[in-house]
Amino acid sequence: MAIVKPFRAIRPANNYVDMVAELPYDVMNREEAKEMGKKNKYSFIHIDRAEIDLDDEIDEHDEKVYLKARENLNKFREKNILIKEKQECIYIYREIMDGRAQTGIVACVSVDDYINGIIKIHEYTKPDKELDRTNHIKYCNANTGTILLTYKNRKKVDEIINFYVKNEIPIYDFISNDEVRHTVWKIYRQNDLKDIVDEFDKVPYLYIADGHHRAAAAVNIAKEKREQNQNYTGDEEFNYYIAMIAPQDNLEVLDYNRVVKDLNGNTKQEFIDKIAQKFNIEKIPDKKQYKPNKKGDVGMFLDGDWYKIEFGDKYTKVDDEVKSLDISILQDNILDEILGIKDPRRDKRIDFVGGIRGIDELEKRANSDMEVAFAMYPTGLDELIAVADANKIMPAKSTWFEPKVRCGLFLHELD
Repeated sequence: MAIVKPFRAIRPANNYVDMVAELPYDVMNREEAKEMGKKNKYSFIHIDRAEIDLDDEIDEHDEKVYLKARENLNKFREKNILIKEKQECIYIYREIMDGRAQTGIVACVSVDDYINGIIKIHEYTKPDKELDRTNHIKYCNANTGTILLTYKNRKKVDEIINFYVKNEIPIYDFISNDEVRHTVWKIYRQNDLKDIVDEFDKVPYLYIADGHHRAAAAVNIAKEKREQNQNYTGDEEFNYYIAMIAPQDNLEVLDYNRVVKDLNGNTKQEFIDKIAQKFNIEKIPDKKQYKPNKKGDVGMFLDGDWYKIEFGDKYTKVDDEVKSLDISILQDNILDEILGIKDPRRDKRIDFVGGIRGIDELEKRANSDMEVAFAMYPTGLDELIAVADANKIMPAKSTWFEPKVRCGLFLHELD
């Protein structure tokens, strides 16, 4: 059963929180991150993406970047921009985006639960990104990113959350630049903390919704520290990492789209003809945009035009949790078979665009550094859980969750 425990968070002082809290490190490119840092010297991006404070020619994975991250973190703490909680707590974190609330608790979860499969994954990590976050944790001596987990509701946990939301004054309540409202309450009563820990001890599995790289990096660090400390007890802080744990009915999955640099030697017509050998494909008239509105349909933008691709029951109704996913059908039959992208985690010819950026971003990319874009219908949360329960793996970048858990609100020190 799942282990959840309170922790002494490093978190922003109240008068800095709206300036510190930032989007996750991997939802913007270096140029965008640098611009964000220029506008706000208190942004957590100075810690999460410390390369923005170094010369542009320095590689983002250079040791200097991680040393700068540690330096910036120490400065934030010395100036009391970030402070450490005096007692172990669990937090309630609610985000409201476009009128929809996403609410969960923020607590520490167990490295061993990840290793033993209590915390279930649904995708592999990209080696370079996993190494990057591993180094970031190592040099900062802290889990600097909060992963998003989901689970099947527990009535008692819901009751505790509802009590604090209705009766306690939040420690944070602010609206971020993207118009998302963030509210945090602190659970500090010992009986409530115990009840939450006990309730999760009855939860058989937790599922990673967002943050596979941060979770894997936390496990890497724990294994390193265990090697260095053969007499570890399991109670040391490095055996845990931070997560927002939200019930399934609180989460919404958006589309996660693909852009590809070239047609793998095919002409435009050859490429379309090869797709048509398996799937129905039709051109959208009058240069109109096309965003799929049901499972089994995919939009394709190529040479200024949108196309609708229909996979059909032959592919979507197969009795396999992974092969029936739209993302898998696209990967196996078009990206791999026609475009030659065997491993999307490593192939530099493919990139991924979160649904929050919209259809216009796909057109922009296909008209600039890429040649073709694919607009996906969102993978369902039920599909994610089915894959994880079957101990299978989705193709890379199958899901995009919104709103994003903000970084900088909670850090977990490893000592």
